[in-house]
Amino acid sequence: MRAQPPPPAGWADAGLVSGEAVELDVRAARLGSRVLALLIDLVAQVAVALLLGAVLMVALLALPREAVDAALWGALQTVLVILVLVGYPVLMERFAGGRTLGKLAVGLRVVRADGGPVGVGQSLTRALVGVAVEWPGLVLPLLSWVASVTVMLTDPRGRRLGDLVAGTLVVHTRGAGTWRPVPPAVPPLLGWAGMLDLTRLDDGLALAVRQYLGRVDQLAEPDRTRLGRELWAEVAALTSPPPPWAAPEAAYLAAVLAERSRRAAYRLGRTRAVTATLWPELAPPPTAPAPAVPPAPPASLLRPAVPTQPHPVRGQPTPVEAEHSPR
Repeated sequence: MRAQPPPPAGWADAGLVSGEAVELDVRAARLGSRVLALLIDLVAQVAVALLLGAVLMVALLALPREAVDAALWGALQTVLVILVLVGYPVLMERFAGGRTLGKLAVGLRVVRADGGPVGVGQSLTRALVGVAVEWPGLVLPLLSWVASVTVMLTDPRGRRLGDLVAGTLVVHTRGAGTWRPVPPAVPPLLGWAGMLDLTRLDDGLALAVRQYLGRVDQLAEPDRTRLGRELWAEVAALTSPPPPWAAPEAAYLAAVLAERSRRAAYRLGRTRAVTATLWPELAPPPTAPAPAVPPAPPASLLRPAVPTQPHPVRGQPTPVEAEHSPR
């Protein structure tokens, strides 16, 4: 088992549990993200209203003048408002998996309180409650706005009045992972890495090494060492020559990954140089120089490499643990 870091604050606060009684890592949408989605939806609703209004005007112009009166015009305006304010969210949530255009842009989704897909009846209830007491708030607008914001801020899962009445919940569909840089390569291994044959090192294994190095500080022993040895055994079977220094497997992997990235950057630079020569207008703007590599442990901490033996599980070469000499 791998040790996992403590979840960020507010993570898995949606309270959704799978059928196997396992809590799902899902975040409930709060006021900020939901207001941003609402603003995007308002722009979309204005565009829909303008489009429907233009179609309505064309239809009215085709009718005889005596057939259009104030009652018909008022009824059509009411239908237009209902289609925009109620029909838009209901239809979008029905055919887009609980998401409107604003929720798609922000990464939100409407689900049932138990995590299941939202139904048409629940979407209709949310929309009607929203139009009546939230936005635009036909019943006591200012008071209903204050009440709606207060409910969202005090509810543990950030639900609004429409969610409470319909039994729904708005959650994030995107993870909250954090970016972690890969540890730099040890300078004594850079010369060896420059001579490596990396033609058989595929992208999938390189991605696995990248993920391991990015999370190596989060793994607990002995799983951290075991996983590093297994990855290095796979990399060592596809690369040559073997390393000249005995070092932790993470140091080998970091050197290999750094050399692979360096060669990829070199090939990209040559391609861009050719492109800039043939099509100067397509050349990318100059970028700032890369930051200097932080200092690494001195070479005295590394020992000559020892022979390799087949891995007991995978049958691939892995470094043999050398006996540490007493100090």
